[in-house]
Amino acid sequence: MWCYRGGSISTEPRINDRIRVPEVRLVGPSGEQVGIVPLAKALELAQEYDLDLVEVAATARPPVCKLMDYGKFKYESAMKAREARKNQAHTVIKEMKLRPKIDPHDYDTKKGHVVRFLKQGDKVKITIMFRGREQSRPELGYRLLQRLASDVEDLGFIESNPKQDGRNMIMVLGPHKKKTEAMAEAREAQAARKAEAKANPGKSQNAAESDLADEDIVDAVETVEAPAEAPAEA
Repeated sequence: MWCYRGGSISTEPRINDRIRVPEVRLVGPSGEQVGIVPLAKALELAQEYDLDLVEVAATARPPVCKLMDYGKFKYESAMKAREARKNQAHTVIKEMKLRPKIDPHDYDTKKGHVVRFLKQGDKVKITIMFRGREQSRPELGYRLLQRLASDVEDLGFIESNPKQDGRNMIMVLGPHKKKTEAMAEAREAQAARKAEAKANPGKSQNAAESDLADEDIVDAVETVEAPAEAPAEA
């Protein structure tokens, strides 16, 4: 039922004295069919049961109303919606930029970021940037992309093959693990660490700091629309 309230449209159902029909098809608090009764009788029963009369099917003829605790119903509905949003996951596309002649240390660092993104269930766009005479050696970029894909093949796969885009060569890696699975595993790991901390209260400060860092990672994984990290140039 659409209701206009204070300049906005509300989809909340009409309840109790907001219902303006001569009779309703009444459903009892346990889901039993009471039948078609006058509105006054339905309101009387609602008062007798200390419940609300809620219009659940406004377009029916006559409208269908149910006896329920509307405050409790709204709370439970809000909790269900919150849980659904918590379990919802949108795959985020991260980006990592490399140079064709990247040195081994920088390569390992960039690969580490790609591994982390794939573990979180995110796609990763890998961009090889060519400058100057490097543009005449596209095979350098292709080999680098193939090497990276091979190094992380346990976590991801080539979703979009390498292709030239102006001065850049682009490849997209997709995670083997779904975002929802990554979120669930992160939550389980965090819960296990908390249980271990309770069982061993004398754990070292370094271990405690490590747990805090991991919790930050869990929070990042559970963010539905996490902003992509700023691409780092080699």
